[in-house]
Amino acid sequence: MSRTKTILLSASAMALSLAVTPAALAQESAAQVQELIITGSQVELAPAYAGGQVARGGRVGLFGALDVMDTPFSATNYTEELVRNQQATGVGDVLKNEPTVRVAKGFGNFQELYVVRGFPVYSDDMTYNGVYGILPRQFVAAELIERLEVFRGANSFLNGAAPGGSGIGGAFNLAPKRAPQDPLTRATVGYENEGALYGALDVARRFGATEDIGVRLNLVKRDGETSVADQDRDLSVAALGMDYAGERLRFSADLGFQDHRIDAPRPSVTPNGDVPAAPSADTNFAQPWTFTDERQLFGVARGEFDLSANVSLWAALGGRNGEEENVLANPNAAADGTTSAYRFDNRREDEIISADAGVRADFTTGGLEHRVVASVSAIQSKSRNAYAFSNFAGFAGDLYNPVAVAPPVADFFVGGVLSDPKVTEKVENRSFAIADMITLMDGRLIATLGARYQEIETTSFNYDTGVEISQYSNDAITPAVGLVFKPSDSISVYANYAEALTPGQIAPGTVGGVPIANPGEITAPFRSKQYEAGVKYDGGTFGGTISLFSISQPSAIVDNFFFVVDGEQVNRGVELSAFGEPMFGLRVLGGATFVDAERKRTEGGTFDGKTAIGVPEFQANLNVEYDLPAAPGLTLDGRIVHTGSQYVNAANTVSLDAWTRLDLGARYSLDVSGRPVTLRARVENVTDENDWLSAGGYPGANYLVLGAPRTFIVSASVDF
Repeated sequence: MSRTKTILLSASAMALSLAVTPAALAQESAAQVQELIITGSQVELAPAYAGGQVARGGRVGLFGALDVMDTPFSATNYTEELVRNQQATGVGDVLKNEPTVRVAKGFGNFQELYVVRGFPVYSDDMTYNGVYGILPRQFVAAELIERLEVFRGANSFLNGAAPGGSGIGGAFNLAPKRAPQDPLTRATVGYENEGALYGALDVARRFGATEDIGVRLNLVKRDGETSVADQDRDLSVAALGMDYAGERLRFSADLGFQDHRIDAPRPSVTPNGDVPAAPSADTNFAQPWTFTDERQLFGVARGEFDLSANVSLWAALGGRNGEEENVLANPNAAADGTTSAYRFDNRREDEIISADAGVRADFTTGGLEHRVVASVSAIQSKSRNAYAFSNFAGFAGDLYNPVAVAPPVADFFVGGVLSDPKVTEKVENRSFAIADMITLMDGRLIATLGARYQEIETTSFNYDTGVEISQYSNDAITPAVGLVFKPSDSISVYANYAEALTPGQIAPGTVGGVPIANPGEITAPFRSKQYEAGVKYDGGTFGGTISLFSISQPSAIVDNFFFVVDGEQVNRGVELSAFGEPMFGLRVLGGATFVDAERKRTEGGTFDGKTAIGVPEFQANLNVEYDLPAAPGLTLDGRIVHTGSQYVNAANTVSLDAWTRLDLGARYSLDVSGRPVTLRARVENVTDENDWLSAGGYPGANYLVLGAPRTFIVSASVDF
């Protein structure tokens, strides 16, 4: 039997056991399935699922908040409770629980990047309360998160095309924190093993005769050396959120500020041929004069109004003003660990306005219940950029015995003025979508039909003169079809066809030194096509999903000296996810993913049938929490993360070893003078493994990211 068939059969058997066993273990009162109602709210959040680690539903693009069992797509929605209990620092830490996602780094910088179904999602292609482009680009602090909603699969119909050009394999939405019903004043202090200090204040109140107005303030400070030697982080975050929940009007507004700087940030490494052995995980081969610094001011407001019992309007508006500055020196490395690097300085400033609006109407015709949704969205961004390189001859180094060198002068290759960068890119995306969600057979069958018309316009300008260089403008329609069938209250069978849309590419003058016959010509937008089917289970206290998918992504190649869209990458796979509280006091979260990422119609057929760079064939996560009956208030947790081998080059002759990591934690809740106190301790990478975690993440790139060393984290929270 082939390995593929073995994995598929194992995943199916695991899913069946998960679907049957937990229901028998759960308490009878907790196992009753709640009534599932399609709310479609653009403001309200779905309630938490049993165990509190995930929610019953989340945002599904223009449809708003839907129950997981009612959607023809696969998603998991992580809660603030999980984020807080695991002492997560940022979005990437939360996604260590997600079996379908692996966290990498941006191309040449320290931007978090998320690989879903074998395709990258850039951090600046996440949405904040459903609005694109307004979150901080490089890193998003965990304290901003009420929900981290992970959507798997192509989603241009639901959300519109991601402005950064990713989002083929999935999407992420961050829901801002909201004031709970009870007053909250929580102070937290913490410490990381090499001297990093942490402090946070979380205050929330509800006002009004019916407490329909909520206000929540979060203040965060992290400062000190991380577990990577000589790497210092300074993070300041402030976030203010307000919400109003009236009888017919629901509204929310959020304003955030994040200032994040890392000195001597350990860079990614590009291998020259064979992969060097991974250095000790606490080794820092960064130059001491390198740094990354970003300051972001961002906000979003969203409201919806019920014109009647069956018709609602909504609108949202968000924006971001951001500044980034980097001095980098990312090395190339030989198999023996010797390196060569040069200095790269860059400066970036962003101004972004993003909005969406729509109408939702419910009505019945001929026994069919319709939910018709129409939506318009737009995003406008203006980026100012400048860069400067030192001599490309570079300076020598060693991964295993790093040596500091004097910073070389960055005057060899310069674009723009670092102190006053000019506008180098403008992006305008506009779209209109319409959909009908049809329910019949007393809610057992839900069919979704829809399409989105999208216009994409990008203009680039010369770094030095500010003169327009080129303009890209194109449009496309992305359809979607979904079907959900519920043979019982606990089983939901679904299928979908959906597309992802990314901007076309401009034909270069040469490729590999060969002149191109159509330089400057812009290809049509790239359409990725997805077919997916799966089964969801909800036993009231325990649930899970099995999904089978196939995504085909076109790519540009050179054919007879012409730059054309004729290549293709096809990712096929199986996903298994599980969550909930199968027994009282025992919480489970995890799953597994198998992906076959095959390249087709490559240039000259050279790499036909090869696996794409940086896509592991198999990956799995398992997180378990247990409340000790013999010690009330004490909870233990453990997490295992496994990632299979990944190819590092297009020919598939060089690969990374598979890696496995173990994290352990404990928390103890008690009352001190009548005040709730929670003490938390966590050890990540318990066995202090030294591993290259990922290869690339940016299409065609193969840079390596070294995993973090054993890290001890402790914190204490008190509610006043």
